[in-house]
Amino acid sequence: MKLLKNKIAILFFCFSCSVISQETLSSEAAYSKYQALQHQIKENNLKFSDETYWAYYFEINDLVKQFKNNHELVLLHYYKCAYNFRYLGLPKEAIKNYKAFFKYYETNTQFFSEAELSNFRHYRAQSYGYLADSYAKAAYLDSANMVHKKNIEFTKADKNLNRASALNNYGLFFYWNKKELDSALIYFNKSFQLTKALKPVDHLLGSVRDNIADVYVEQGKIAEANALYKENFEFYKTSRIKAANAFSESRIDYKRFAAAGFQLIDTAIILEDFKSVDTVLQQMHKLLYNPEKKANASSRLYYLQGKELVLLAKNQPNEAYLWSKKVKQLSDSIVAIENNKKSTIKNAISDVAFQRLKARHIFEKQEKESKIKNQRLKLWIISISSISIFSFLAFLYFSRKQHLINAKNKQKIAELQNEKLNSQIESKQRDLSDFAINLTQNQEWAKALATKLEHLKTTKGRERKKLFDAFEQDIQNKITFDVDTKDFYQRLDTLNDAFYSKLQNQYPDLSKTEKRLCSLIRLKIESYEIAALQNITLASLNTSRYRLRKKLNLDKDEDLNDFIQSL
Repeated sequence: MKLLKNKIAILFFCFSCSVISQETLSSEAAYSKYQALQHQIKENNLKFSDETYWAYYFEINDLVKQFKNNHELVLLHYYKCAYNFRYLGLPKEAIKNYKAFFKYYETNTQFFSEAELSNFRHYRAQSYGYLADSYAKAAYLDSANMVHKKNIEFTKADKNLNRASALNNYGLFFYWNKKELDSALIYFNKSFQLTKALKPVDHLLGSVRDNIADVYVEQGKIAEANALYKENFEFYKTSRIKAANAFSESRIDYKRFAAAGFQLIDTAIILEDFKSVDTVLQQMHKLLYNPEKKANASSRLYYLQGKELVLLAKNQPNEAYLWSKKVKQLSDSIVAIENNKKSTIKNAISDVAFQRLKARHIFEKQEKESKIKNQRLKLWIISISSISIFSFLAFLYFSRKQHLINAKNKQKIAELQNEKLNSQIESKQRDLSDFAINLTQNQEWAKALATKLEHLKTTKGRERKKLFDAFEQDIQNKITFDVDTKDFYQRLDTLNDAFYSKLQNQYPDLSKTEKRLCSLIRLKIESYEIAALQNITLASLNTSRYRLRKKLNLDKDEDLNDFIQSL
């Protein structure tokens, strides 16, 4: 129905524009009106979340197109609009405005002075980076890759932060979108070296250092990552964000400081460096809970999560549970505020709102121009025609609606059946894989037993008796372990059948072994006991837990045990 409304609105606009003459102003008059509108926006303190602001936006957009000699102002208009759309989570609208920015620049390059060209080199480099990011967020990865390459080439001759930022952004593209850690690390390191040489205290250096550390964590280089997180923790402790204007003061970036502290704690716990963990927690609490510093709730959430992580690592589950409640309470509060804010903005500038605001803007023009007597009749003809078209299209829509619904339902049923069959096949394949692993372990045990038997043949007397008893005990242990383990898992599977079904529905890629690991964690069995039940080392269990986190799509700050308990 939404698509039908949009098509009718567009059809109506096309008819309107073809008949009603558009108000055309001189460049000077358009600029004067533009300044008046900007003054009204500032006077009324309108923000992006205000629906009224977007009525001004469309009128300003029309006025800017009529400027003839204000090339710098036009470019800045497209740049700011694109940036705002990107900030508000509307990548497709951001892409349109960035493309308009580059098109206008290329068309009017000859009208810019050398100083303006030099000034807009920075804006162009930033726009390339933001355009590539918008393409990636809109799932146009090939376009994003192409624009990143353009930016790399564009900043090739530069030895400044534009070049460093372009390298870092391309690294992020490989890290976030391509999952190519080695390629990402190459660009991160290049950006890091250049930024360090140019401005060793710039915040870009902290961002790049954090990106490198994140890659190290993915690669299992925990010690190297820990060292970089420590540098960032010390860096953000004293580094300050520049004041936005003359009326504000520079301040510490509390969120990045807190994030660096949490990452430092996370890696230090893995390295079992609990002494430095306690020191970091004390420093975070001192800065984030100082009433004079005005740290925000998001920053303090990192501290609470870090505290919970430390208590879990120190095997203090009761205290950790109390802190986890604090984490959830604060996290829910932040999410609620953020969702409410996003909902307000999205409602104000959704597709329907855009169409309605465009219509209002066009109708306001029509009301002014309808004073001309010879155009009034044409407007009535267009209105009647539009209503007739709407009625005709509505009749067609409702007559076809049921047929389309039935066809769609049949297609969904077929897709669900295919998904079910594919899920069953994958489940059988995973069971076969588990069987193969178990068979391999038994073969390795048999080989070890054969080696002991060969050695037994070469011994005599008491030593042979002693070795023979040990040999017999190994066999008895294996039989007992296999029988007990099999019986345990049979009971575990029976008791957790509903839990397994829920896991299968939400995470169909989990193997049978991984489901059992989830069940053991859910029963709050200690890690060393789980390792013994699965006949693996504690290190192998940690690897299994890491892979399980990946399949469950958990963020780094989400605790695996808490997540499974919440299912």
